[in-house]
Amino acid sequence: MKTVRVNVREGYDVNIGSGILPEFGAMLAEVAKPPKKVCIVSDSNVAPLYGETVRKSLESAGFSPFTIVFPAGEQSKNMTTLASILEEMADASLTRSDLVVALGGGVTGDMAGFAASIYLRGVKFAQIPTTLLAAVDSSVGGKTAVDLNHGKNLAGVFAQPILVCCDTDTFMTLTPEIFADGAAESIKYGILDDKPLFEAFSGGTVQNIEDIVASCVQHKADYVERDEFDRGDRKFLNLGHTMAHAIEKLSGYAFPHGHAVAVGTVMIARAGEKMGVTEKGTTDEIIRIFKENNLPVASPYDAESLFTAACGDKKREGGKITVIMIEKIGKCFLKTVPVEELRNIAVSGKE
Repeated sequence: MKTVRVNVREGYDVNIGSGILPEFGAMLAEVAKPPKKVCIVSDSNVAPLYGETVRKSLESAGFSPFTIVFPAGEQSKNMTTLASILEEMADASLTRSDLVVALGGGVTGDMAGFAASIYLRGVKFAQIPTTLLAAVDSSVGGKTAVDLNHGKNLAGVFAQPILVCCDTDTFMTLTPEIFADGAAESIKYGILDDKPLFEAFSGGTVQNIEDIVASCVQHKADYVERDEFDRGDRKFLNLGHTMAHAIEKLSGYAFPHGHAVAVGTVMIARAGEKMGVTEKGTTDEIIRIFKENNLPVASPYDAESLFTAACGDKKREGGKITVIMIEKIGKCFLKTVPVEELRNIAVSGKE
């Protein structure tokens, strides 16, 4: 098992390994002494797979668990589902000294973390990411949110977990499409500042997944430790995300997040080459890696639709927005531009 320490606020460990899910209760007991009531929040896909294992693990460590299950999918990541979870927590008489555990992918982590952070003005929570995407991205760093009609993740808070437990065996139940989602975010870290990590995805066959996850989590931790509230360096983690969120919104969130990030990253690379700030050939390198990992590289939407959707991005500040430009693989920079500049990026959506 590998452990990455995230030194934000009180700090917490991210434990990564194969077959460690049955040990979760013991891990949690080390940072939150039992007996306590534990609310496991999961979705309709993940709960039948791992809910019983987590429940037994918690009970054996002295906790009293109960489970809330909501319909799987990004479509559930809204205020209505959030309110339902909060009501179920109240029905179960969850108290401020009790705990919440997010068991699932990024949607579950966001929903459970947000609910925990606002229920009784704050209940401690832990994360058990069961997708590669959640493991390398959303389970670490404390961002929690739900979508609004106007866009993705527009309502949320920063709330750090007290523990993250990533059992890489859970990735074995992922479809190739869902695994590719996580590959996109992992490749993103390589583009930002780790070319060997980028090349680790060459050929589309990922080896040493535990090492890959640990490397990505360490990169995420480094950014979060420097900039917890996304006002400086942490913005780098949004590489490709402005157009990605626009694509997701236009698709009614049917277009998977990681797939959208891949397209958005290609768009920003192509726009950068046209602007003369990105090393020639970089876009082709990125396209090669994404294609080898079963990820799309072109937008299904026209430039004007993308521009309109992107204008609602939460990172917009008045008439400007900060975008992450690629200098070359392993080196990027922040550039604040007029919102109108997003048109030029949107035009780069087609091959």
